[in-house]
Amino acid sequence: MVYYLIALIVFLVDQGTKYLIATRLELGEQIPVIGNFFLITSHRNRGAAFGILQGQQWFFFLVTVVVVAGIVWYLNKTRHSRKMLSVALGLVLGGAIGNFLDRMISGEVVDFLLFNFGSYSFPIFNVADSCIVIGVGLILLDSFRDLKNGEEITEIKEVKEAKEVKEGNE
Repeated sequence: MVYYLIALIVFLVDQGTKYLIATRLELGEQIPVIGNFFLITSHRNRGAAFGILQGQQWFFFLVTVVVVAGIVWYLNKTRHSRKMLSVALGLVLGGAIGNFLDRMISGEVVDFLLFNFGSYSFPIFNVADSCIVIGVGLILLDSFRDLKNGEEITEIKEVKEAKEVKEGNE
């Protein structure tokens, strides 16, 4: 249940910050936070992360429904045994639902976090994007941790065991 609370908090913070940006700033308006390095910028994105796949709303709808259903199923399956993975899935779930709601209501996502590194500007993003990226990073970390400890994912063990039984019967 805690992992769904994490998803809810991510969703609420994401939607709250997007609401503030959409209602308080004009499109394209910028507020410097740390000089020219970090700016709050009112921007809209009709695509996926970093502006890819512009205008592919049905694709995003289908992918998000499948991903959210998969996360909920897997979260219910692993929430007691894999804490880091469950936290990661909660972060991804909250972020995915936050961006999904934007796309369903207005056909675009409100982005507002802009970082400049000299002449390079990192693509503008939002809280949901941040939580999705952090969640995916934790999923990878959890996977690498299991591999380092010599553990294998249950599904891989089951496939190996089934293969060994099949080979033993031949």
